[in-house]
Amino acid sequence: MKTFTKIWNAFTTALVLLIVLIAILLVGVRLIGLTPLYVSSGSMEPAFHVGSLIFVQKTDPAKIEVGDPITYTINAAGDYSTHRVIGIEVYETGVREMLDETGAPMLDEQGDVIFEEYPLEETSYYFQTKGDANDAPDGAPVYYKNVVGIPRLTIPYLGYLAQWLQTRQGMILGISIALVIIILTFLPDLLKLVDEPADKKQEAAAAEAAEQAGETDESNAAEGE
Repeated sequence: MKTFTKIWNAFTTALVLLIVLIAILLVGVRLIGLTPLYVSSGSMEPAFHVGSLIFVQKTDPAKIEVGDPITYTINAAGDYSTHRVIGIEVYETGVREMLDETGAPMLDEQGDVIFEEYPLEETSYYFQTKGDANDAPDGAPVYYKNVVGIPRLTIPYLGYLAQWLQTRQGMILGISIALVIIILTFLPDLLKLVDEPADKKQEAAAAEAAEQAGETDESNAAEGE
């Protein structure tokens, strides 16, 4: 029984540690500035395999270099893509129409609008990207404000689990499995608590019987004298 209890405790402890590790990888890493994201396409094979989970760290655009993979939003819905930087354009000035006192565009002698350069409040970056597995570069450059960050770590296949847990069925089943494992972990201790009163009653009954037997022996010995 003791051997079974030890094996059971080791098994359930391993399961609990596994659940804690998964929770840290899916949620806890956000506390240290990493965003876990699921790789759904093979455009970055073999660096990032389909079904992997990548951990993206927010990065200053000025520190991004050619050759770095970057994760960025691709639409208003907040969908992500991760491709490698193959070129960077930096702009410290912009171009705008010159306006007269009435706010109308100023024209030159040919009737064309006159433009002027002006300093930007902050430097703008545009990143030309390409998937490692793609033949051609992406059509449009990535504006720096759309960049989420740089992937710092990837774990194969964990993305499948993360994606499944985001579904209603996966969330319900995942929570249920975690609760069952926790209950099973403490089950031997609960059973032990239930058995303890019965064991104590048996010990008390045995002690009382022994005491009565002792009194009987003493009584018989006295009569014999």
